[in-house]
Amino acid sequence: MTVITNEKNELIPSRTVTGWRVCIDYRKLNDATRKDHFPLPFINQMLERLAGQQFYCFLDGFSGYFQIPIAPEDEEKTTFTCPYGTYAYRRMPFGLCNAPATFQRCMAAIFQDMIESSMEVFMDDFSVYGDSFDQCLVNLERMLKRCVETKLMLNWEKCHFMVTEGIVLGHKISRAGIEAVH
Repeated sequence: MTVITNEKNELIPSRTVTGWRVCIDYRKLNDATRKDHFPLPFINQMLERLAGQQFYCFLDGFSGYFQIPIAPEDEEKTTFTCPYGTYAYRRMPFGLCNAPATFQRCMAAIFQDMIESSMEVFMDDFSVYGDSFDQCLVNLERMLKRCVETKLMLNWEKCHFMVTEGIVLGHKISRAGIEAVH
């Protein structure tokens, strides 16, 4: 991140572009891959647990899958070529058939003792909640401590702290319950 001056002479944070985003066609690798059927959470159950809370923190994981290292012996399977050379990923790229299941399993393992009691996780979207401001703050501190311990990075630009409502998977969640977003 860098700080730049905008047209109103205000200082604003800006992300420096340091590389390209690529998407590799992994269809052949995916066809040869044994499928991992680790389930994503049932959205309706997750929303029901979130509804009715007093305070929420909605957090977003930074670069999702790319935070998950690939086992060194499996890196060669991700090899691709381009005009600049041949490369292999060291971190899980987008496009692998088991990436969603692997990522959700990692998040479930990291936060297993907090899910369904003080937070919910759907891929790289984290919802921390509490029935009071203080309880939500305690739950947030515990969740953030776990992020530090596991080196899980969050995208602070997409995080919302200590709010009374928010949008989760296309639904407005608040103390009043669940509403579909139009």
